[in-house]
Formats: sequence, structure tokens, C-alpha cells
Amino acid sequence: MKTIQQSLKERILIIDGAMGTMIQRHKLEEADYRGERFKDWASDLKGNNDLLVLTQPDIIKGIHKLYLEAGADIIETNTFNAQRISLADYHMEPLAYELNFEAAKIAKQAVQEFFSDPATEKGGRERAYVAGAIGPLNKTLSLSPDVNNPGYRALTFDEAVSAYYEQVKGLVDGGVDLLLIETIFDTLNAKAAIYAIKKYFADINQKEVPIMISGTITDASGRTLSGQTLEAFYTSVMHAKPLSIGLNCALGAAEMRPHIEELSQIASCFTSAYPNAGLPNAMGEYDEQPEQTAHFLEEWAREGFVNIVGGCCGTTPDHIKHIADHVRNFKPRPLPVLESAL
Repeated sequence: MKTIQQSLKERILIIDGAMGTMIQRHKLEEADYRGERFKDWASDLKGNNDLLVLTQPDIIKGIHKLYLEAGADIIETNTFNAQRISLADYHMEPLAYELNFEAAKIAKQAVQEFFSDPATEKGGRERAYVAGAIGPLNKTLSLSPDVNNPGYRALTFDEAVSAYYEQVKGLVDGGVDLLLIETIFDTLNAKAAIYAIKKYFADINQKEVPIMISGTITDASGRTLSGQTLEAFYTSVMHAKPLSIGLNCALGAAEMRPHIEELSQIASCFTSAYPNAGLPNAMGEYDEQPEQTAHFLEEWAREGFVNIVGGCCGTTPDHIKHIADHVRNFKPRPLPVLESAL
């Protein structure tokens, strides 16, 4: 069985699309989020999508399978906000480990069932990889939430590390193949996640699973929310020796293109890109059609910018299928040959 490193040298791999977009299609109500186990929970739970791995696991597994059918080589666990800092919004901090463990198990089951079913069209794929999704937290280490007190921080570095450590443990115990630190708007938060991953594997004395890192450029200036240029962001996280580094969210493919081109020129590792389905309209919805998104990503593949492509907010299995079809015949970006400094 090929490793992901071997597969990445042979072809452009496909990562899945938006989980939240697909969950919205089910039009779930408060009772659906609560299920039987949380029917008497004191606070509202609608919108806590990570909780659905416990209350609606079949829906989550079904979404994973739709992305696998569309051609995804990498599927993400439904754990974007599944750490105790974000879960505090729902008073569910103690569930952090369980949510990550169960989400990883569900994703692994979806892969196993898909590839063991003789009736499914595999598209030449031998396997798919499960990436443990690690989101950016809902608090930032670099910026103050209080405009009148710029030195204030709502979170300490050690608190962020502790939350991420617990999340990583759940994901790894659940069987993920990769860990994906994604939608990074504050590099210091990402550094806390990297440190937590390194510490966890050192503590259990095991080899690390590959780490994927994906940042977010928030405006036309080409900077993250915490003010870093793309090159500065790259330089800040490369000590993690990631499998890949890339960009996702905030921008559609048209706006993301110059940043992906720049990243392809400076990155010593594989590159990834999974943009939104365009920019949101006045109603906050995404109108870019699958063929449009795929057209942009096909050009990136032709130019040799990318190793991993997929979709973020607003994208669906149809988007992923079109992307997979459009990039199939292009070679992946070759890793640069690095020379040792004198």
C-alpha cells in the first residue's frame, strides 16, 4: 500500500469539500442536535456541528461517503471546533476527547466501507486518508478582543496547547492518518497546535503522523488576520516539517490564485489549496458553480502550483467531483531541490 508521500509525488490528491454546507442541507433542528443523550441539556445546541458525531453519526458518515464517491483522497473529520475552548460556548468542554475519538472512528469507518464495497466506483484509488481537522480556536493569542486594552489576551499559550493536546489525543486514538491544522488566521494559535502535536507524540514515544498546515489570507493585501504576509507565515511554521502547507477559506479561487502561485515558489514541502466556492453573496451564501471552481483549480494544476486541491465553504461533492475530473491529467507540483547553505 502506497504512503501518502508516494501518492503525492505521482498525482494531485483531492481533499474533500465543506462539511458545514452539507450538514445545512439536512435542515436539522434543535432536537436533532440534542438526540436522546442531550435532550435535557441546559443550553441550546443547534449549530454545534461537531456534536453530530454523537447524535447523528449516520449523517456525518454519509457526508464522508459522498465526498469519497466524488473522488476525495483525503477526508476531514468533523472536528473543526471540537476542543474545549470552542466547546465552552455550549458548556461541553468535558466532551472534547470523546468527540474527536468518535469523529475519527466514523471517518475511518466511512473509508473502510467505501473501499470494501465492490459496487462503488473507486476511480483507480487504492485507499483514502483520514485527516484529523484541527481548527483555529474561537480565541486568538496574538490579538486583544478589547479595543480599549490592546495588551489583554482572552487565552494563554499554555491553555491553547492543553486544548489542542486533548484534541490530538482523541484524533490519534480514533485512528486518523494525518493531522490538519487549518484555517489559520493567527499563527501563534497554529504554533500552539504544532507544539501540542509534537509534545503528544514525544509523550507516547511514537512516530508522528504527517502534519498538514493550511492558513487563511483574509484580504487583498495578502496577509493573515494577525498581520503576517504569506512568506512570514510560511517561515513561522516550517519548523514543524509539515507534509504540506497551503491556503483555505476566506477567499474564492479567483482571489486566492496569486497567493497560491507565491506559495508554490517558496514552499519546500507539498502545497495544498482548497478555496471557498467564490465569495459569499449578500445573504452569506455561495453561488460559484462546480464547473467554475474546477476551471480555476485546473489552471493551478496546469501551471504546477499544487499537490493537493479541494474545496472549503460552499463547496459540495459536486464541486469535488468536477475538481477531481479537471486536475486528473496534470502532474503534481514537483518538490524543489534544496541546496545546503555554505
